[in-house]
Amino acid sequence: MSSQAETLMEPSHATPSVWSAIREALSGAHGRDFTEGPIGRAIFILAVPMVLEMVMESIFAIVDVFVVAHLGADAVATVGLTESFMTILYALSMGLSIGAGAMIARRIGEKDAEGAAHTAAQVLLFGLCVSLVIGGIASFFAPQLLSLMGASPGAVKNVAFTRVMLGCNASVVLLYLVNSVFRSAGDAAIAMRVLWLANAINIVLAPALVFGWGPLPKLGIVGAAIATTIGRGTGVLFALSRLFRKGSRIHVRREHFALDPQLIARVVNLSSAATFQVFIGMASWIGLVRILASFGSDALAGYTIGMRIVIFALLPSFGLANAAATMVGQALGAKKPERAEEAVWTAGKYSAIFLGIVGLLFVTFARPVVSLFTPEAAVAAYGTAALRTVASGFLFYAYGMVMTQSFNGAGDTRTPTYVNLFVFWLFEIPLAWLLSHVFGFGPEGVFLSATLAFSLLAVVSTVLFRRGQWKTRVV
Repeated sequence: MSSQAETLMEPSHATPSVWSAIREALSGAHGRDFTEGPIGRAIFILAVPMVLEMVMESIFAIVDVFVVAHLGADAVATVGLTESFMTILYALSMGLSIGAGAMIARRIGEKDAEGAAHTAAQVLLFGLCVSLVIGGIASFFAPQLLSLMGASPGAVKNVAFTRVMLGCNASVVLLYLVNSVFRSAGDAAIAMRVLWLANAINIVLAPALVFGWGPLPKLGIVGAAIATTIGRGTGVLFALSRLFRKGSRIHVRREHFALDPQLIARVVNLSSAATFQVFIGMASWIGLVRILASFGSDALAGYTIGMRIVIFALLPSFGLANAAATMVGQALGAKKPERAEEAVWTAGKYSAIFLGIVGLLFVTFARPVVSLFTPEAAVAAYGTAALRTVASGFLFYAYGMVMTQSFNGAGDTRTPTYVNLFVFWLFEIPLAWLLSHVFGFGPEGVFLSATLAFSLLAVVSTVLFRRGQWKTRVV
């Protein structure tokens, strides 16, 4: 049997083998060397907690939208517009986490735990400083930012939500970075637990603060922002406590935080392309939101709800993509490029099977799914169209996400950056405007442009991945 055909099951003990893999994935793969052994099992053990972590991260947005949807279309539109600004912070966080993750995975593959810990500490220090500066500026100019995005007067009145979310962004940045450290080291179970804790707090506090349950004040939409910030902040504190604990794959000590400008410069150099890469994709979201805003709050609210559902459904594939990136980084560090490539194709196959099934279900049952999130018929109609159109391309997205993250895991952050630049800025945004305004498709034209763009991304990324130049990247 070839290694690509390896499964999680052993010939004579199939079921126990699957359950043992699940238990190992959830409890933490302590002592497991991911540069050795069956590739399928390694991906499974890494992906299970990563998928659950992604689910928990998405639940933040789902809970906010679900709760805020009861306050009307303007409130949901405010959440959607604020999320478009948060994408810039997500881009910073994800870019830094990609660069740091590639370096940490290489160090782990090289069996250099000290180097991995030092890199982790420097990245966290740099991320905190940058997020504080950005948060102060963005919070101060929150009303102007909402108006710039074409927010309705009703949406601008909810500016307190935007101020809290942007001003307290350090919790978002640090949560991304610290969980990337755990994932890259192969300790994805801790990252999963961090998000479990953060979400448990948010799920309870969000409706309690929005509607004023019990002794808590009724804060309206701003209560959702406060609940999210408290949840994420608590998760960060828990994660940092685990980094300082002895016995973990990466044990950070106080001396690792001594400023190391040369290492930070290396991380920034590697992360700059990754940050721009993520920013390109997320800025395209801002562009699409700006185009949709011209069709009113109903269209924007429907798109926000539809895309929240899409992102939630994509989470298992994001988890598989992150697992593939960790496998690639560690395998290249161990001088095993063939193992790295095989891990990518295996993860892509698993992802395609899952998303193919989910995409078919969404195309068929889009309306009842969207109706769970809003009682307003006009908003539900737009949300249904968005979900059905975007889900029709799920099979392509499966491979696209895995390929992109695999480039990043190898430290080749420039290739997916160029691909994103072409696909999202030179193709998606112009196409969305042409279809919606010139050819008269309206909001449906925006939805269709997103589907075509992500499908094109998958095709181009797969072609470039096959060339194999990523195997020679030095990190």
